[in-house]
Amino acid sequence: MKFTERKQKLEYLLIMIEKGRCLSLEQVSEKFGCSKRTIRRMIEELKEDGYNIQYCRTNQKFYKEI
Repeated sequence: MKFTERKQKLEYLLIMIEKGRCLSLEQVSEKFGCSKRTIRRMIEELKEDGYNIQYCRTNQKFYKEI
């Protein structure tokens, strides 16, 4: 994956999380055409950039905490 493509996917992943559309790693990995591990790394990268992203087991989705 090229740098610009990865950056675009990171931005899109953040938007999906903010809108409550990021339900599972499998869903996102299929949409992006990559592994679940890659999605985990992308979420970790967003966390390192200062976004407080959490996973809710009850609702079974990722969310951004304010």
